[in-house]
Amino acid sequence: LQLCGEDNMQIAVPSTPANYFHLLRRQLHRNFRKPLVVMTPKSLLRHKLCISSLEDMSTGTGFRRVLPEIDHISDDQSVRKVILCSGKVYYDLLSKRREHNIENIAIVRIEQLYPFPKKALGVELSKYGNASVVWCQEEPRNMGAWTFVDRRIETMLAELGITKSPLYVGREEAASPATGSSKTHAKQQSKLVDEALGLD
Repeated sequence: LQLCGEDNMQIAVPSTPANYFHLLRRQLHRNFRKPLVVMTPKSLLRHKLCISSLEDMSTGTGFRRVLPEIDHISDDQSVRKVILCSGKVYYDLLSKRREHNIENIAIVRIEQLYPFPKKALGVELSKYGNASVVWCQEEPRNMGAWTFVDRRIETMLAELGITKSPLYVGREEAASPATGSSKTHAKQQSKLVDEALGLD
């Protein structure tokens, strides 16, 4: 992400089979060539919630830079928080929210980090005028997309007339991207999901 500029490449984190399909199809059919970097874990290949229907890949569908809330939650003006995220952490957030029957928190996925989908994200955030905005990621604070997206989200919120800055929820800064311990990793993962959903 630090190397991105002047529309020199595309960085995507698809979280559904259909969006991955459309992303690769878009790359092939475009009339120009730019590098496409796709970051997604192997675990989504077997995740029970990571599914798409054939209709999601049929005529009239395409790659979506931003995926909106998919559950039937409170009306838009009753939503108190919007969680923005990319990738696998979405499914952890979704599962925990459903488990606790939380209906006033929306979860929006950014599927393309660069070029930043300012227009598509603005459409989604404009629905939730009374909500605070949180960026949630699995990576440590000094890694992942946070330092890339924070000012972009803040600028976009200001253009929507929202003076609040996005808040960060995730792991603390670290020298290594991995803890080296599966137990520690699971504990940290559970903590950041609870914090994002206000369950801590």
